[in-house]
Amino acid sequence: MTKTALTLVGLMVLLLGSGVWIGAGLIGSGAGILAIFRPQMPFLKLLAQQAWNVLSSPELLALPLFILMAEVLFRTDIAKSLFTGLSPWLRRVPGRLCHINVLGCTLFASVCGSSAATTVTVGRITAGELLKRGYDRKLVIGSLAGAGTLGFLIPPSTIMIIYGVMAEESILRLFIAGILPGLLLAGAYMGYIGVRALMEPDHVGTAPASTTLREKMAALVGLGPLILLILFVIGSMYGGIASPTEAAAAGVLGSIVIGVAQRKLDLQGLILAARQAAENCAMIGLIIIGAMFLSTAIGYLGLPRHIAQVIEGWGLTPLMLIAVLLVFYILLGMVMEGMAIIVMTLPITLPLAQAAGYDKIWFGIFIVIVVEMAQISPPVGFNLTVIQRLTGESIGSVTRATMPFFLIMAAFVLLIAVFPGIVSIVPDLMRN
Repeated sequence: MTKTALTLVGLMVLLLGSGVWIGAGLIGSGAGILAIFRPQMPFLKLLAQQAWNVLSSPELLALPLFILMAEVLFRTDIAKSLFTGLSPWLRRVPGRLCHINVLGCTLFASVCGSSAATTVTVGRITAGELLKRGYDRKLVIGSLAGAGTLGFLIPPSTIMIIYGVMAEESILRLFIAGILPGLLLAGAYMGYIGVRALMEPDHVGTAPASTTLREKMAALVGLGPLILLILFVIGSMYGGIASPTEAAAAGVLGSIVIGVAQRKLDLQGLILAARQAAENCAMIGLIIIGAMFLSTAIGYLGLPRHIAQVIEGWGLTPLMLIAVLLVFYILLGMVMEGMAIIVMTLPITLPLAQAAGYDKIWFGIFIVIVVEMAQISPPVGFNLTVIQRLTGESIGSVTRATMPFFLIMAAFVLLIAVFPGIVSIVPDLMRN
């Protein structure tokens, strides 16, 4: 079995290291391992069956719709509305306008589902404005990088949809489970910003102009369309009115209405948004097909069971296992993209977590957070590249600025491992 594992690793390193598409690399690895150790297996028939099963999954239908909604919202004035609507309320808060990065990303994540889209949409307005007002560059960059990852944790989340399909778990329950951890993590970011501001007041730039309560309320009017869209999409799912797919379809319609009302979206812009969404969906679809095919292939060879038995033989406690998995995923995040990490490792790590007493919902939130960490892990972290383009800083500078928020996420993972009820309390309450 060790020979099988080493052969699989060698094939994956060869194919993925050669620069081929991740999905194609996963399919090639699965086909190669079967050709070597199970030559009688009709892998083309198996691949076709897996492709049909994945692409015909009703749960996966919500994915392209949420991606399209994010693409449409990216072409609106939502980011500008977030800045102008939140600024007057943060005048007396320690850290002042730096909190806009966290609050803006939290709100936008509630209708987006993508970490990169959240970072770009919010950062293209806030980064320049905060730096122009004299805020510390490291604090601005770090808070944007950390908060941008909330696009994966706060529902709706594209990563949660992929995990739900692969783990055969309720996507709606995953969405519900992400609410409290997402808000707590956002609160931890804001707490760190506040403490830094109190310790180093010179790192905080100029305060917004003083405003009356009436002016503050008027500023919130610009956030009205976004708030209504959040209530429309999230509320319909949690209220049992719509399934995730139906809520996503309604969200697309709502985002188009917002874009047209703001005169920022025309027919050409809608076509471009649809084209970009189609490209992203095709890429994700190929990755999922490749992952499911590889998962089935290694399952036939008994590799996940063998690895699980080896790790169980180490005699790790549940908390020690989670610590090992955390380090494992951090190392993978340094060289691989987050979605690829999930689809490649889930067939092995999910049974380990279940054997340790963690359910699939909890492990889904755990793996989403570690994928968020991968988004800001050098040298591959996608959010680091996004922020580099927004600010003109080097990857090294962006990485150093992001490190405190990376450590906050690592500590938060250990927190939910010690207190798993943080993840389960909201889904359990809504089920009862």
